[in-house]
Amino acid sequence: MNERTQRRISILQLLLASAIWGFAFVAQRAGMEHVGPFTFNGVRFLLGSAVLLPFLGFGRRADRTGAPDRSSSRKIACGMAVAGLLLFVAASLQQVGIVYTTAGKAGFITGLYVVIVPLLGLLRKQRTGLPVWIGAGFAIGGLYLLTVTGGATIGLGDGLVLASAFGWAVHVHVIGWLAGRVRPLRVAVVQFAVCGTLSLIVALITETIALPALLRALVPILYAGLLSTGVAYTLQVVGQRRVDPSRTGIILSMEGAFAVLGGWLLLSETMTARMLAGCGLMLVGMIAAQVRRTRVPD
Repeated sequence: MNERTQRRISILQLLLASAIWGFAFVAQRAGMEHVGPFTFNGVRFLLGSAVLLPFLGFGRRADRTGAPDRSSSRKIACGMAVAGLLLFVAASLQQVGIVYTTAGKAGFITGLYVVIVPLLGLLRKQRTGLPVWIGAGFAIGGLYLLTVTGGATIGLGDGLVLASAFGWAVHVHVIGWLAGRVRPLRVAVVQFAVCGTLSLIVALITETIALPALLRALVPILYAGLLSTGVAYTLQVVGQRRVDPSRTGIILSMEGAFAVLGGWLLLSETMTARMLAGCGLMLVGMIAAQVRRTRVPD
C-alpha cells in the first residue's frame, strides 16, 4: 500500500470519527428522555474508560525510556486530574445545555472551541495569526445568526453549550501540555474515569438513578460510551499519524455538520434559513482558524 493510499485511509478514519462525534449529539439528546444529564455522562465516560483500559498495555516499552522523576510524576498526575475535572465541567455544561437546545445547534456551537483554542493561546504568549482573527469574526457572526433571537438574547441551552466550548478549549491546552509527557491513551483512560466518577457523584445527589430508566437509555449510552468515546478516539489517534494538524482540525470541524444531519434525520429537528446561514459562517470560521497551521517550516 503506497503512501497516498494510506493518507486517504487516514482522512477517511478522521472523517468517520467526526461523523461519530456529530451523531453523538443525537444520542446525548435521546438519552435525556430517560435519564438525567449527570447519570448519562457518568455511565458514558466510565464505560469509555473501561473500553480503553485493556489497551493500556500496548506501547509500554516506549514509556520506559527516560522515566520521569518523582516530581514530574506528581505534576503529570495532577495534570491528568485537572484534565478529568475540565472534561467533567465541559461535558456537564454541554449535556445540560442539550436539554434546552437542538442536537444540531449544540454540535455547531461546541465546534467553536476550534477558534477559541488559539485565542486562549494568547494568554500563554502563543502567536495568533490573521486567519485566526478572521475565523473568529466569521464564527461570532455565525453564532449570532444561529442562536440570538428576539433582540439580543441567547437561549439558556445555547448559552450553556457556548460555555462548554470554552471548557473544551481550556481542556485542549491541558491535553497539549500532557501530550509530550505521557501516552495519550493513559490520559484518556484517567480523564474519562475522573469525569465519569464526578458525574455519578453529582447524579447521586441531584438525580434519581433507576435501572429501568438506564435500560431504556441503553442504546444512546452505548453509542456515546463505546463509539463516541472508544472507537472515535482510536480513529482520531490512528488517523492523525499521516494527516497534518491543520487538515485534522478542518476534518474534525465537520462534527457540527454531522450533528445537524443527525438531528434532522433521527430527531426530525428543523433549522431556518437564518440558522443554516449561521452554521455555514461558523464552519467557515472553524476552517479559517486552522489555516495558520498550514505553513511549512523552512
